[in-house]
Amino acid sequence: MSDVNATIENEIKSQDVVVFMKGTPQMPQCGFSGQVVQILNYLGVPFKGVNVLADQGIREGIKAFSNWPTIPQIYVKGEFVGGCDITREMFQSGELQTFLAEKGVPVKPAAA
Repeated sequence: MSDVNATIENEIKSQDVVVFMKGTPQMPQCGFSGQVVQILNYLGVPFKGVNVLADQGIREGIKAFSNWPTIPQIYVKGEFVGGCDITREMFQSGELQTFLAEKGVPVKPAAA
């Protein structure tokens, strides 16, 4: 296993929800990363952002690691969930909230 894969695995294991993204949660550097941050913040989900722009090895390595060509990439409890489109669709259908709750990740209750 390469050093990049070991680094990626350590990041994924470091927190329940990890987003490999362009930029940081405080300052996303692309619209897709920004949408994922907005969704997770709206749900009150604690997560770690890994800025792939800061490390070219991780930027390319995460695509090979997950066999997924785009960034952002969302991992929950070590499991690859998907990118922005999948996260947005799951959120809109309520599936994301259910999935997170089933994984033991705290989610803010929906506003009535």
